[in-house]
Amino acid sequence: MTTFTIHTDDKEQMNALKAVLKALKIKFEVSKEKEFEIPEEHKILVRERIKNSKEGDLLDWEKAKNLL
Repeated sequence: MTTFTIHTDDKEQMNALKAVLKALKIKFEVSKEKEFEIPEEHKILVRERIKNSKEGDLLDWEKAKNLL
């Protein structure tokens, strides 16, 4: 079994996609939208990098905004 994650922009796209999948007799399920969550191992990695960084290596918020 293969799983695809598809992000539709609106209900019209979702309904069209569901119709195509039904026509192709492909089983599917629609899950409720949930907010993106950062995996815990990534959070731990970032915390460790911050903790082990020298103050001069870190970028403050104002400098980051200016770079963007």
